[in-house]
Amino acid sequence: MKTHKALVAGIALAGVLLMLQAPLRIVAQEPQDQGPPPEQQGPAQDPPGRVARLSYSVGSVSFQPGGEGDWVQAVANRPLTTGDNLWADKDSRAELQTGSTSIRMDSETSVTFLDLDDRTTQLKLSQGSIFVRVRHLDDDDHFEIDTPNLAFQIQRTGEYRIDVNADGTETDARVWSGRGEATGGGNSYDVVAGQLAKFTGTDQLNHEIDQIPDRDDFDNFAFQRDQREDHAESSNYVSPDMTGASDLDEYGHWRYVADYGPVWAPAAVAPGWAPYRYGHWVWVAPWGWTWVEDEPWGFAPFHYGRWAFVESSWCWVPGPVYARPVYAPALVAFVGGGGFGFGVGIGAGVAWFPLAPREVYVPWYRTSPGYVNNVNITNTRVNVTQVTNVYNTTIINNNTTNVTRINYANQHVNNAVTAVSHDTFVNARPVATNIAKVDSKQLENAPVVHNISAQPARQSVMGAGRPVTVKPPAAVMNRQVVATRQPPPPRASLGQAHTTEPNVRTEAPGQAQTAARTPAETPRPGQPAARPTETTRPEPPVQANQPAANNHPAPPPNPARPAQPQEATRQPEPARPAPPSVPRPPAGHPLVRQAPPVQENPQHQQNEQTKFNAWQQQRQSAPPRPPAPAPRAAQAAPAHESKPHK
Repeated sequence: MKTHKALVAGIALAGVLLMLQAPLRIVAQEPQDQGPPPEQQGPAQDPPGRVARLSYSVGSVSFQPGGEGDWVQAVANRPLTTGDNLWADKDSRAELQTGSTSIRMDSETSVTFLDLDDRTTQLKLSQGSIFVRVRHLDDDDHFEIDTPNLAFQIQRTGEYRIDVNADGTETDARVWSGRGEATGGGNSYDVVAGQLAKFTGTDQLNHEIDQIPDRDDFDNFAFQRDQREDHAESSNYVSPDMTGASDLDEYGHWRYVADYGPVWAPAAVAPGWAPYRYGHWVWVAPWGWTWVEDEPWGFAPFHYGRWAFVESSWCWVPGPVYARPVYAPALVAFVGGGGFGFGVGIGAGVAWFPLAPREVYVPWYRTSPGYVNNVNITNTRVNVTQVTNVYNTTIINNNTTNVTRINYANQHVNNAVTAVSHDTFVNARPVATNIAKVDSKQLENAPVVHNISAQPARQSVMGAGRPVTVKPPAAVMNRQVVATRQPPPPRASLGQAHTTEPNVRTEAPGQAQTAARTPAETPRPGQPAARPTETTRPEPPVQANQPAANNHPAPPPNPARPAQPQEATRQPEPARPAPPSVPRPPAGHPLVRQAPPVQENPQHQQNEQTKFNAWQQQRQSAPPRPPAPAPRAAQAAPAHESKPHK
């Protein structure tokens, strides 16, 4: 009985203490006013861990953010993702990079990212020419180029060129090295190294095989860019799947710093330079606020790794080289909240500083705990326990008071915190010319927050590019393409719900014709050699939401897709677990149509066999190609180039 009374008394006392503490906790949180914290969600809804970027442009290259009708001048280093459109006008070219893959666009070429995530790259090529270099391709990766009359799937690493004529009635596929499969008109066709495959028609395809012609100027441009990337020194220090790392050699140098290992420092920066200062903010769904750096080298160091202030200068510290790094929109911490605020011009201001090595990045967008682990342990040397402790404090317990007790190294570096007005932040204005004057001690002592109260405006989505009238003709933009899988529907405009019913025609790849069922031949002298041996990709990570042994990342989740028949030439690994999935709406993309089922036709297969044998005989009897021109060490920019992004 005495024990029972003591227990009741203890419970009552504990209740009184909790009631006394509750008002204090409310008062401590009330001044934050930073909006709700990022909501926890399942891995299936995590944002992609991979994006693309514009790495080089010459002439007039236009950009249309997915879901927005206006076109603007394409800006280097802006992250590109699903739904974004690009147009290279007459006498213009562009280069896009996503991980270790490069995509070059020739004059009068229209490209749309139908889907881009950790395992899928699906492009819409309505007109023009692209040259694709694929350096890594895992068994569960899917790389597809959809044209008005066929879907071309890349099955091996290599170099590929796809051309679509002006009216969309012909697609030519050149496989310099590698192997691909074209699906359309109820048939599938393998295209092997050394072949030029021409496809005409729409509902039914006419297929011809020929030798790859001599290189033209676009081919030479692409191969020279390839060689530049192949010899990048930075590949010794960063993951081969880090987007934008090949630019670092030209604009800085590597050195070793105790406790950090290899670090990279820019060769020449403006006085007063600090990370995340010379650029602007944009809104890119699904991440939200995203940093775009001005410098031509300014992609990898601002979306991967961390920045450190060493010996009176800034240096960039990449993450572990063995891991495929997860993209982040900006690896910064914002200051404010906790009763702190500063008025700058009209409305409150926004301030931030770069995260230092071993400091945990807490996203301001919706993620799962597994994503938070991955985006940290693939970008800095931090263990899962540290990440979990910070994440549980800020997200699970919603206790931002404790976060302010963390000693963030760069917050105390002189001139490291950048502050701007609300208008500058949300309207994609250049930060460096609009820095707000705020007392440095005030910024240094300000609490750190992980939510941004600023809401996006239309200019936040459009970015810093000036409006342009140069864009693809309406007939090209509205041209349907054939696909083997349905991409997600187009993004709605900012603040609008989806109103467009998808229009995609997809075809299921079947057994390819016997004409292309032979191994790739050895290239002739002077022709680019096939690359049967590719650089080893970082080892596969462990499953999300499980303890990560040795701090290896969990695999980024991949959105689910409608079930598709397996490709005849690629066998899935039975031991590889299926990635987490999320259901997609049954409606697809309005400009993509399902390829009709492949029909077996013995007579057609016999015809294709005859074509292939004729091609092989021509290949063996053809004279050797002249050697390819050596790449120029320094290529002069054409007269019409406004701003090279090399």
